[in-house]
Amino acid sequence: MHYTGAQILLESLKREGVEVLFGYPGGAVLDIYDEIPRHPELRHILVRHEQGAVHAADGYARATGKVGACLVTSGPGATNTVTGIATAYCDSIPLVAVTGQVPTALIGNDAFQEVDIVGITRPCTKHNYLVKDIRKLALTIRQAFYLAKSGRPGPVLIDLPKDIVQAKTEFVWPEHISMRSYNPTYKPNLNQLRRTAEEIGKAQKPVFLAGGGVIMSNAAESLADLAQTLQIPVTCTLMGLGAYPATDALWLGMVGMHGAYAANLAITSSDLLICAGTRFDDRVTGKISAFAPNACIVHIDIDPTSIRKNVGVDVPLVGDCNLSLQGIRDICAAKFGSRNWAEDHAGWLNTVREWKKSKPLAYHHSNDSIKPQQVIETLFELTGGDAIVTTEVGQHQMWTAQFFMFTKPRTLLTSGGLGTMGYGFPAAIGAQLAFPDKTVIAVAGDASLQMNIQELGTAVANNLPVKVVILNNRYMGMVRQWQELFYNNNYSATSMEAQPDFVKLAQAYGAEGYRIDSSENLLPVLKQALSTPAPAFIDVVVEREENVYPMVPGGAALDEMLLV
Repeated sequence: MHYTGAQILLESLKREGVEVLFGYPGGAVLDIYDEIPRHPELRHILVRHEQGAVHAADGYARATGKVGACLVTSGPGATNTVTGIATAYCDSIPLVAVTGQVPTALIGNDAFQEVDIVGITRPCTKHNYLVKDIRKLALTIRQAFYLAKSGRPGPVLIDLPKDIVQAKTEFVWPEHISMRSYNPTYKPNLNQLRRTAEEIGKAQKPVFLAGGGVIMSNAAESLADLAQTLQIPVTCTLMGLGAYPATDALWLGMVGMHGAYAANLAITSSDLLICAGTRFDDRVTGKISAFAPNACIVHIDIDPTSIRKNVGVDVPLVGDCNLSLQGIRDICAAKFGSRNWAEDHAGWLNTVREWKKSKPLAYHHSNDSIKPQQVIETLFELTGGDAIVTTEVGQHQMWTAQFFMFTKPRTLLTSGGLGTMGYGFPAAIGAQLAFPDKTVIAVAGDASLQMNIQELGTAVANNLPVKVVILNNRYMGMVRQWQELFYNNNYSATSMEAQPDFVKLAQAYGAEGYRIDSSENLLPVLKQALSTPAPAFIDVVVEREENVYPMVPGGAALDEMLLV
């Protein structure tokens, strides 16, 4: 039996386990959209902008661990995906984006809605394809999904010319996939595992640093088991939050520019730093020459190009984070037996506990205004931490990271590497579709939310009870904070005074709208809003010029923090 390219695409997506496809139609993909109603088991979600499609697929992928999928047309439809694809690329998110393309004979002729999306996205995809032979379409889709989810995950783009979509061929599904030039290393080197165990045995001030790779490799349980067995304190990057329970005694807090005092000091003072699934972003390390200056650094990462890229490493460990942490645990158990790690590390643990006690995350409470940190604390109180939280980018993102106690992986979805304003709301839609019975909260700034505010139409059309909590300070808050601290209070182009009435706007879309402008209303109105079965905007009027602290100024060392 012969299938059209459109039929092969949709059948292939189903065989890859895709249940939700985010998309926006157009001329180059009309044959695919004509076929979609014949595949009811593949749920298509019509977004209001192609960027929203990619972010929603990204949020779906982060929340589930599966590959997210989206479909858009050629030209502007394809170019509108670039920011979302780059966001996924920077955070290593498994994603397959299918873009329509003009017919093969017209490529290079400046045809209507033609653009070289393969060339445009080459720097921000793990791999991409322009399909020129209908007979290779099924294999291409198989390879794309394999690449997206294996090794270090990432986005893959498939560009489909319209004549390929319309052409017919026999559908042959490759059950097994192997690529001669692509063989990621999963199993860690035994000698490097032994070296790591030796360093653990010698260390007096060890620290675990967990990044997003721990979550991607489903290694959170292995990390907790190892840390608690060895009695080693743990800190996480922004992308790693949830990899270790923030309610545990060994938890130090987030590390980095807006990290906790105890976390930053512990890394600076450590003599052994075991890093798993982190790429040493500049927001994590601060001044490189002063990062963990006295520590032996062990770096676990499945991507060998990440090791020694930014920070010198003493023990490189290439492999899957989960397998590596389990390997370290097994070797330590065999080598050290019933050694009393709590006793060995008692002095160090007492030191870091004193740091946590002496300089906790704090803010000045006010009876006259709502503090944004207070909003995040209240959200945690109301949910008990049992929620999926997405954020946009800026001050509200950092307050969420600091004051919402994440205890499970895949419960914080945020743009870390690219820092994409407009990410959080569509990502929340993707997460809500993945987990319809879970509470999904998008924490947003009033500036960030307006980047993709049109996706409220998507939430309403699909009856998705996403709750958007707007920390409304009528500024681009983080940019304003930098202008205050480093540009002599010159608030150039950061005021957002001219903004919509978010409550009326929500109602205009058919959603619910709430406004909170006093501290006494915060708890009861948030409680009411979270309990509604409808999508809702909760506009919380917060202190206008509140800043995020601690803060490590650009170019400073981690122990050179500005405190409250």
